[in-house]
Amino acid sequence: MLFTKDLKVVAGSADKGGMTTLAHSMMTATRSTDSGPAGPGGLDRYSYAESTGSARTTNAPVWEGTDPDLGRVGRRAAGSRGRGLHGQLVQQLGQMIVSGDLGADRPLVPEEIGQRFEVSRTVVRESLRVLEAKGLVSARPNVGTRVRPVGDWNLLDPDIIEWRAFGPQREDQRRELCELRLTIEPLAARLAAGDIREEVRQRLADMVEIMNHALGQGDALTFSRADAEFHSLLLQGAGNRMLEHLSGIVGAALQVSGGALSGCEHPTEASLLLHQRILDAISAGEPVAAESAMRQLLAVHSETAAPAGSADHVVPAPREH
Repeated sequence: MLFTKDLKVVAGSADKGGMTTLAHSMMTATRSTDSGPAGPGGLDRYSYAESTGSARTTNAPVWEGTDPDLGRVGRRAAGSRGRGLHGQLVQQLGQMIVSGDLGADRPLVPEEIGQRFEVSRTVVRESLRVLEAKGLVSARPNVGTRVRPVGDWNLLDPDIIEWRAFGPQREDQRRELCELRLTIEPLAARLAAGDIREEVRQRLADMVEIMNHALGQGDALTFSRADAEFHSLLLQGAGNRMLEHLSGIVGAALQVSGGALSGCEHPTEASLLLHQRILDAISAGEPVAAESAMRQLLAVHSETAAPAGSADHVVPAPREH
């Protein structure tokens, strides 16, 4: 979820009229934190790529040694915003594995990684554990840590979704995500129309109001963030715990197909109207209408979303691990 917890707090202290203003201010204010420099102990030990519009320059570190593949760190990390060395190492190694720079069965020597990335054994060890949990690497006694084949990866992990979308598998990733959303989201809309909590319905309405305001302002980033939150809330409000578990996957799908993190999807009147139709159908308890409107909306998304590998996309910052 992007802003659900914060909106819940706001909702408790503001009426409906004030909700839109407060929520919109909160969402737009977060943009100032998206591209700032790393704080103390962050990324100042490395030279990462910078992004300025469509023109980019990459200042990736050049490592000396016998393993040139590990010297390519940072080439996809344009606009990286670190949350510590641990998160950055997970991000960089993950991208290199998913892109094929570090192929299947490739050995990963912790000591070598620590030296080349100038991080401690603890940082390397914890980063490899995170990658192992995602199915990207395996660690065995007397064998060491090795990269696992694609068939072993947890392809529903939000990080892997993002990494695949910005690598050579981006077109397959985009198609697979569209197919997944077409399978689960119309069902979620149908279930939500049958029995949705008023609290969730109100928050869906708040997201539509924010999108409406953002459309009028030409604010693509706020529009797409409210869009992503709308879909996550819908999955959470369907009354199905397995669908609720997939809300993070849908969020990642929106982010890599022109949504919240890239801000590349231009707000459209058609998209806004379809979100309103979904909300109206859910509020009226009309499952068939809600499902139909969601299918139409996803068709609009698949037509207007920017290609995952377009020049305006920047690999998202690492998550907390």
